[in-house]
Amino acid sequence: MTHSTRGFSSSFRPVLLLGSVWLALLAGCAQNPSAIPPVGASVEPVTASDEPDARRRARIRLELAASYFGQGQDTVALDEIKLSLLADPTYADAHALRGLVYSRMNELGLAEASFQRALQLNPRDANVAHNYGVFLCDQRRYPASFEMFSRAMTSPTYGGRARTLLAQGVCQLRAGQLQDAEASLARSYELDPGNPIAAYNLASLLYRRGELPRSQFIIRRVNNSEFGNAETLWLGIKVERKLSNIDAARQLAQQLSRRYPESTQWAAYQRGDFDE
Repeated sequence: MTHSTRGFSSSFRPVLLLGSVWLALLAGCAQNPSAIPPVGASVEPVTASDEPDARRRARIRLELAASYFGQGQDTVALDEIKLSLLADPTYADAHALRGLVYSRMNELGLAEASFQRALQLNPRDANVAHNYGVFLCDQRRYPASFEMFSRAMTSPTYGGRARTLLAQGVCQLRAGQLQDAEASLARSYELDPGNPIAAYNLASLLYRRGELPRSQFIIRRVNNSEFGNAETLWLGIKVERKLSNIDAARQLAQQLSRRYPESTQWAAYQRGDFDE
């Protein structure tokens, strides 16, 4: 399951404010069941008759597990994954999803073992490399995390570059590598300008670096869309104030007050705490 901004409501939480649970979900809750073929290889379409019975049973169980995982039913998802692996212990996708489930359950050793096993079985799976990179970043193992992100993006057929660049940018922010983070987030935003999470994080970083016109352009697009929320409005207010656009800042404050009167951002505005 690939990341899509269409699944977010106006209450999405920007990446900078989130931990392991969100990052695991950012990675996508299920893997592509088809292994990436070698470059230049000629591969016939896979039909039902080509799938061994054991793999078919494993795949059906994994589809159920992915559905339960998406609903937050981790224990039920784990049971289905176990049944999937019982049918086919070499099913890399099942090991990969088990890694996400264990990560969300904070079973870190089991999660890492699952990701590593998935990569052993399918070394060229960019989705698994991405997910493992997110896991490593959350453990503050930054060099290893960056290696996994790079590994994911070396696949010529990988369609998730924007989300991997976003995850890499967030990880670089956490590691204090601001210049590298800006490059990653800018490239992610370039590839997927409709992603509010990439937009918010890039605008926030540009604001911190004093690049106010660029930050203003990006955060205005978010706040003028369905994805604006308390965090984005608050950043917009701070940007507009820095640029002495008092009327624009006041209009955003009115939205913040009307839509999120109980938010910490509105409380900070009332205190005049614009440097929090």
